[in-house]
Amino acid sequence: MKKIIKLEFLILTFIIFVSMGWKGWLIFSGHVPFNADEAVVGLMARHILQGERPVFFYGQSYMGSLDAGLVSLGFLLFGEHIWVIRAVQSLLYLGLLLTTYFLGKEMFSSGGVGLIAAGLLSIPTVNMTLYTTVSLGGYGEALLLGNFILLLTVRLWRRFRVVEAFLWGGLAGLGLWANALTMVYVVPALVFLIVHHRQNIYKMGKMFLWIGLGGLLGAFPWWWYALYHGWYQLVAELTGSAVSVEQVPWLARSGLHLVYFVLLGIPVIFGLRPPWAVEWLAFPLIPFAVAGWGILLFACARLARRQTEVQKGYRLLLGVGVTLIVGFVFTAFGVDPSGRYFLPLAVPLALMVATGACYSQLPRWLRSAALMGIVSFQVVGNLQTGLTYPPGLTTQFHAPTIIEHRYDEELIQFLKDQGETRGYTHYWVAYPLAFQSSESLLFVPRLPYHTDLRYTSRDNRYAPYDDLVKSSLRVAYITTNNPALDRLITDGFQRLGITWKEKTIGDYHIFYALSQKVAPEELGIGEKP
Repeated sequence: MKKIIKLEFLILTFIIFVSMGWKGWLIFSGHVPFNADEAVVGLMARHILQGERPVFFYGQSYMGSLDAGLVSLGFLLFGEHIWVIRAVQSLLYLGLLLTTYFLGKEMFSSGGVGLIAAGLLSIPTVNMTLYTTVSLGGYGEALLLGNFILLLTVRLWRRFRVVEAFLWGGLAGLGLWANALTMVYVVPALVFLIVHHRQNIYKMGKMFLWIGLGGLLGAFPWWWYALYHGWYQLVAELTGSAVSVEQVPWLARSGLHLVYFVLLGIPVIFGLRPPWAVEWLAFPLIPFAVAGWGILLFACARLARRQTEVQKGYRLLLGVGVTLIVGFVFTAFGVDPSGRYFLPLAVPLALMVATGACYSQLPRWLRSAALMGIVSFQVVGNLQTGLTYPPGLTTQFHAPTIIEHRYDEELIQFLKDQGETRGYTHYWVAYPLAFQSSESLLFVPRLPYHTDLRYTSRDNRYAPYDDLVKSSLRVAYITTNNPALDRLITDGFQRLGITWKEKTIGDYHIFYALSQKVAPEELGIGEKP
């Protein structure tokens, strides 16, 4: 037994070494662009160290500031750098690997299942690699909290413990605040516990009492915010109002979401395409990967029909998948099939494949070949995207928002040399510029980035920047890859009799040295502040 434990420890250490080595290369290679959402997290972390206490991601009432709080600790220890933001995500992913191992061992009574699942996630699909390397405000936390919730669910179905029930509720409440995506774990886990303990009402009632108390404590920032700011906006944004842009009836919208899931979601879940484009990855290896997934998932499903222990774990994991798919199809979140909403499927799929590989009666060579097909495909897919820059591994799936960030330092230096420290731009430029210049350059996102010049005031997420720009005696404008917007700006300047200079740096087009200050609404751009 000691030899087995030691061997498992050595294998797990190797898996972690491989995963963290790949993460480290991505962080310092420069092949992962710095996006605006990540910059907002960095700015929030900086402001937390300065005494601010944001409850949610700037400019919205969902996705709590837990991620920014963790990043602020990293800043406190190592300084305010982009790599620190990503190092925090890597540590969260390390926790995901470890909890996946223990989840497989606890759920299926096999260290082998846990090791294979963790191994499959060491260099996972490109979708998983991307969204666990950069920060969008709480996805890494949601995945880790989800693993802990599943692990505690397994333990609670076997034996009720007050501490574990309270902790289960606390983590679920924390997840509700940090990232409501955690609910795709909470809902099936609750159903699972109810079904399992339905014959002992007293025990179930006691368990849910402690779960409820833990949930109230864990979700404290969420309901505290609701008490002071009202429930309507909080609940509305929790259910997707912020991304609800489709102008079709609910039933037709749900049908479209189902099509999105089949045509775009399934390929990104299994790593067949990157989340930012509709193109094949590692094309020659796709048949081997698909065959590997199919063989081992089918083997796991057959095992679940025959073995009670496998059946329970399988149903819990399947519940996560069903809950996520239902939520995607029937809520407003289904408008975005890029990949981030499918992240919670990675661990259940890895555990199912690992179970099929460990327990099925298929020939060993076939199980090994199936695993090798999956692993080799994922490695090649990661290398293909990680070594291709631009775009590299990017969170931008809308072409006009893809910016060549290698010119950021040159842009910052130019603006400082010209004394242009205030002005207007769009969302995908404003916050990376603010973070990388230590907030010496503040350009508020009051310009559109869509080529049809659509604009939403939600892009302007931090009001204090507006006040500083308003009080400035001079402003500049920065656009990217948008000729229609450039024409609108120059036409407006000419109409108002304003003189100016222009400079192009990479994808950045700067209008500077304006003869007088002018706001976007005076040029007929965007919305009035």
